[in-house]
Amino acid sequence: MTIPNLEIEPAVAGSIFGSRLDLARAFTDDLARRGEELGLIGPLELPRLWSRHILNSALVAPLLKPGRVGDIGSGAGLPGLVLAIARPDVTMILIEPMERRVDWLRHESNELGLDNVEVVRARAEDAKLSPWLDQATARAVSALSKLIPLTVPLVRSGGELLFMKGANVSAEVESAAKVIRKARLTDIEILTLGAGVVPEVTRVFRATVD
Repeated sequence: MTIPNLEIEPAVAGSIFGSRLDLARAFTDDLARRGEELGLIGPLELPRLWSRHILNSALVAPLLKPGRVGDIGSGAGLPGLVLAIARPDVTMILIEPMERRVDWLRHESNELGLDNVEVVRARAEDAKLSPWLDQATARAVSALSKLIPLTVPLVRSGGELLFMKGANVSAEVESAAKVIRKARLTDIEILTLGAGVVPEVTRVFRATVD
């Protein structure tokens, strides 16, 4: 069934998702059909759903390492479900406090047959995870100064933070300097992914947890 206003799948999606492209298509279609109704995406997102959200999330997949990766405030499954599709060798722990969104995440992971997904209904500061996470991701959740203290306690020593941020990420890093020092983060860098490949690049704040 054709979904009105849904962005045509960009050709680059095939090289990004490879053999998992059909799953990415199924998720994108489901999100396009039900996302606005469930309050997961805004009414203006369909014409840019692939480029701004799906591919934008998938570009982080090569940064993941086999292990346990927590997605903080997973919401619509961006990037959590997209990463679970792109990296079946990684266990994605989707942490989301809102019941409606938790129901969506569980429904989609079941519908898509993703056996590498665990959904935890909790705020990040209340989540009880065992064992600790090897990496943590987040997209459009909050400023680094607030996000770092919530996330660091969930990640093992030597693990990584991978936070998707906007164009002002450098200013966010400066504003969070005191928080970064207090959290004893190391190997801090800002990565720009997808330049020349996708319409909208993905910026990632990456740091190692002491």
